[in-house]
Amino acid sequence: MKQNLHTHTQYCDGKDTVEEMVLEAISRNFDSIGFSGHGTNYPYDPCSMDEQRTDLYMRDIYAVNEQYQDRIRVYLGIEEDSIGQRFSHEDFEYIIGSVHFLIHNGEAAPIDYSQARFEQILTDWYDSDILKMAKAYYDAVKEMVSRPEVDIVGHIDLIAKYNENEKYFRFEDPAYLAMAKDAAETAIANNKIIEMNTGAIARGYRTKPYPHIALLKHIHECGGKICISSDCHNRANLDLGFEQCVELARLAGFTEIMMLGDEGFYPVPIEEAGC
Repeated sequence: MKQNLHTHTQYCDGKDTVEEMVLEAISRNFDSIGFSGHGTNYPYDPCSMDEQRTDLYMRDIYAVNEQYQDRIRVYLGIEEDSIGQRFSHEDFEYIIGSVHFLIHNGEAAPIDYSQARFEQILTDWYDSDILKMAKAYYDAVKEMVSRPEVDIVGHIDLIAKYNENEKYFRFEDPAYLAMAKDAAETAIANNKIIEMNTGAIARGYRTKPYPHIALLKHIHECGGKICISSDCHNRANLDLGFEQCVELARLAGFTEIMMLGDEGFYPVPIEEAGC
């Protein structure tokens, strides 16, 4: 079975239309696809969907789901930013909760816009102390995963986007890992699904998906649930890295992957996921 619930279209910062994404999913033998456009987060994220674009986005997804219902199931989701508008299951079939911005002295800044911006925040706001920055990030994650409407935690260790060669911290540094584990445990305690996300691979920043294997193993040890996504912003990356995610999930000890169905989320044997 093949499913991707973290995708973006031209209605936010994606490159392709809803229909183009759906047709690509059909061509790659997906059983279902979910759309998770960036929910309203003005003025901080100008690429996020305003009310008008959200209405058009919803209309298009309903239309393609009806048009291609005999070939694929299309789910209507949204990506809720920690500092943006909050959403409801009355309007969306699932909600991904993500932290992209940090708040400091009343200002907001994105940690994943560019490496230069990341380093500026680290220097100016946190005195070049990555553990201070990590604490602020994971505190924001803990708040996000405590929200009742959130189903899936997006890229839980996004702060490691530019840390492929451990330039800023060691992935297994006990001080750093303790904060990441605490956030993951909070997500698990709130019954959230933690995604394996290959978005940074598509952008050339990482060779492995989020979360790092050390954190992924802890998620398994604590009884956490995972799903696989590519966080794709174009149809070419719709299933990017899925096989690698399955391999890493197995290595971490997982035997099941969570997927969304018409009755809600349910577990699928790992050997059937991402194929």
